[in-house]
Amino acid sequence: MTSSARAIIDLDVTGHTINRHIYGHFAEHLGRCIYDGFWVGEDSPIPNERGIRLDIVEALRALDIPNLRWPGGCFADTYHWRDGIGPREDRPQIANTNWGDVVENNHFGTHEFMDLCDMLGADAYVNGNVGSGTVQEMSEWVEYLTRGDDSPMARLRRQNGRDEPWRVPFWGIGNEAWGCGGNMSAEYYAEEARRYATFCHNHGDNRLTRIAAGAHEDDLDWTRVLMKTLTECHGCTLYGNLPYQAVSFHYYTHSGSGINTEDALPFSDDQYYRTMAYAADMDRVIRGHIAVMDSYDPTGRVGLVCDEWGTWWNVEEGTNPGFLFQQNTVRDALVAGIHFDIFHRYERLTMANIAQTVNVLQAMVLTDGDRMVLTPTYHVFEMNKGHQDARRLVSHLVDAPSTTVEGTPLDLVSLSASTKDDAALISVSHLSADADCTVTVDLRGRRADVRRARVLTGGSAADFNDVDAPDRVSPQPLEARVEDGILTVVVPPHSFSTIELDLV
Repeated sequence: MTSSARAIIDLDVTGHTINRHIYGHFAEHLGRCIYDGFWVGEDSPIPNERGIRLDIVEALRALDIPNLRWPGGCFADTYHWRDGIGPREDRPQIANTNWGDVVENNHFGTHEFMDLCDMLGADAYVNGNVGSGTVQEMSEWVEYLTRGDDSPMARLRRQNGRDEPWRVPFWGIGNEAWGCGGNMSAEYYAEEARRYATFCHNHGDNRLTRIAAGAHEDDLDWTRVLMKTLTECHGCTLYGNLPYQAVSFHYYTHSGSGINTEDALPFSDDQYYRTMAYAADMDRVIRGHIAVMDSYDPTGRVGLVCDEWGTWWNVEEGTNPGFLFQQNTVRDALVAGIHFDIFHRYERLTMANIAQTVNVLQAMVLTDGDRMVLTPTYHVFEMNKGHQDARRLVSHLVDAPSTTVEGTPLDLVSLSASTKDDAALISVSHLSADADCTVTVDLRGRRADVRRARVLTGGSAADFNDVDAPDRVSPQPLEARVEDGILTVVVPPHSFSTIELDLV
């Protein structure tokens, strides 16, 4: 059975630049993300550089990873940064009460994280502690990281082996303040965010983007309070400097029963389609937050950040329930494909961070001892990296197959496109569980030739990679042709495809 879809793309009419930071990542002190993930220690037989695992670094560098958020998540609001500096043997142990109630040794701290960012070529996104910390603690952390003269915190950094300051452009003002970050009301947190952000100073030429901890999914009231607090700030109006430059929200995808309630596999066709519908609903959520922000900030000075997104299934049987280790299937990869098509539409969306990078939730990489597996989601990031900092091309989906999920229509084809350096990249997510689809795209305004086309799929939407079959789900060549300005490609069921074009 084969369906069909038609689209139009004007190759000579460009929109906004797709911010590379929507392809960001997240690494929390949770389960095996940091320890036994990024960090193996200098004495490990696993190849490493200063304790950081090299195969993971190499894999992530291939994604052109733009930023990395750390140390949490919920962990951020229990983390006191001075515990993670100085000689490792002198650092105090701490209890990770959020995730598994385990004791960790703080061997991975500020210097190790910044070393990791340098190795990845990624910007640092440091999430500060509002829940159990102090304004002074956060202010001094910013100074420790970014000040270059002979200030007290700069001297302390030099005592710990780092002479020059780092560039740290992104700073989170707490995390999920409505929940694990303090169970605060929106009004109380908004005042705290304004106060904390005021004392996170720009030092030297380092300019911070301060990100206020925002809503759970479509809690528009939380966003409204954050934006209202900005506009009613007398000092902000007087001096013209906003305390925070972005507000965040979190959105986890599941099949409708809630996070951590169903298995990553196996799953039914009904669960599969409900997952796709939940992923597609991200568009409604983003539009809602932007509408609120537009009413207070019509010129777009404040950015929207989705600094936690991804699928959240039950942990794999036999693993620590607090470690959030789940398998990663073609279904998860398609969630990523749908999300990126949505993210590309919105200029106000300035950053997004998938949760999480290694061994946790919708991870890029899974490790098993000295072996490493790239997940289907990893391949979506790699296939899509050409969209980073490219100019968006408006894609008109004229006709597409659809289905209905619990009374709501769901298009079974999602696509987006961008252009950069006389080239274009088209991404196509095909959500049908069982039918091929012939996709034709009317390419207008410039002549185009196919440079490369690839497809990511499996024998079923539940296929995944593991150490015994690490390439079961991996990009494969896809036949695509352009004749008389019409791109034609036949995409298989439950697949993600990219078509790279040379433009003349």
